Amino acid sequence: MRTASEIWTHLSSVMAGLIFAWATPQLRMHIEGYAHKAVGHVYPYIEVTFPEFAGERLERSEAYIAIQNYLNASASARAKRLKVESGKDSQSLVLSMDDDEEVVHEFEGVKLWWSSSQIISRNSTLPLPYRRFYRLAFHWRHRQLITLSYIKHVLAKGKAVAANNRQRKLFTNNPSSNWDSSKWNHVAFEHPATFDTLAMESSKKTEIMNDLLKFKQGKEYYARIGKAWKRGYLLYGPPGTGKSTLIAAMANFLSYDVYDLELTTVKDNTELRKLLIETTAKSIIVIEDIDCSLDLTGQRKMKKQERDSDEGKAGPVKRMTKGGEESKESKVTLSGLLNFIDGLWSSCRGERIIVLTANFIEKLDPALIRRGRMDKHIEMSYCCFESFKVLARNYLGIESHPLFTTVRQLLEETKMTPADVAENLIPKSDDEDEEACLEGLIETLKKVKEYARKKLEEEEKAAAAAEATAARAMTEKAAAAAAWSLIVLTFDKLRNWG
Repeated sequence: MRTASEIWTHLSSVMAGLIFAWATPQLRMHIEGYAHKAVGHVYPYIEVTFPEFAGERLERSEAYIAIQNYLNASASARAKRLKVESGKDSQSLVLSMDDDEEVVHEFEGVKLWWSSSQIISRNSTLPLPYRRFYRLAFHWRHRQLITLSYIKHVLAKGKAVAANNRQRKLFTNNPSSNWDSSKWNHVAFEHPATFDTLAMESSKKTEIMNDLLKFKQGKEYYARIGKAWKRGYLLYGPPGTGKSTLIAAMANFLSYDVYDLELTTVKDNTELRKLLIETTAKSIIVIEDIDCSLDLTGQRKMKKQERDSDEGKAGPVKRMTKGGEESKESKVTLSGLLNFIDGLWSSCRGERIIVLTANFIEKLDPALIRRGRMDKHIEMSYCCFESFKVLARNYLGIESHPLFTTVRQLLEETKMTPADVAENLIPKSDDEDEEACLEGLIETLKKVKEYARKKLEEEEKAAAAAEATAARAMTEKAAAAAAWSLIVLTFDKLRNWG
């Protein structure tokens, strides 16, 4: 029988051997490997790890971000230890699960565990001093359910949360001389317009929203028909009919960023294509007032010829000045714009909407607005009674009023834009109530109606005067022709007598 000292001596030798083996990296790897295998035979749970950074460039994992959003929305209510971060508006607070915390979830009756951990790296050469990761644990019997269904469910929910919570951006393009910093500048997109507050007929709003939803959910459909995942909208109508407001409502409805493209600052077609490449998916690219921003028809060539002719007659100093000004002009052509909207490069990003706005659709080249480029044409017309009711609810907080009948009759007889109607509904002082605003609107509508009547009368008088002048000119011309014929006939008779 061994004595106590012998036992302690033996244990000390074993411990010294284990410490030596653990201190040796190669031996430690073997020990850890055997230990994991041994535990795996008796441990009934499977663990899946989702690191924060992955790949050769250590880019932040999209899966990690989606899981973080998912757990922030659901698991933070169950966790005992939480951490606080500022929200997208820097004013609200977001609670999330703290490091080394675990929460229990259930999915289709199956219990599973989420934990958040971090490992501090001992390698000083790594760019990050620590590595965060999420670990999902579940019983091995539910491997198929978790790997095939639950993880996809978590990623989809997490991406949806991110889309709803992210701060949307409004971009505008820089002149090419400032491209050292960026091709696009952006600010936070905070336009409050929604389809609920949009002054438009309800049937038209429903049609537009259904079209947008069909597009947003149509990735597989567009791939099946062999078409780039994009859609063109043409908004046309007089100024003040709500074209820009509709674009803002579309962006808020889809949670898309907005790229406001100013064509006059784009040097040529090549730069236009570069700007397109720099845009992202889930965005709306807007070119406002396309009928006014650039001359994209053959008239530009005629105007250039006229300028060249004038330049030839000008002095050398004036020619140098004109040459400097012309070099700054945009050389974007209709062909370049068509390729931007519908060419090969337009498919470099998916899930994008291109919107053109115009005051006068008849000025646009048919090739620019054909179906396939501008798939949906939306006329933004003058204010109707249904649009007025939306404005009355927005500005005055009322759904009905005895004066609505008078307003309806006048709107049917008068052309007034929603912007002008809204301006008349804004209270100008604290003493002005909804009835005073409606009476002011009625008075304005009567003035517009009277002005339109007088203008029509003047146009009719001018047309009648022009018609009378033309008739008088025709009579004088006919009389002159008859007199001349008489003179010629008299001259011929005199010549025959002679």
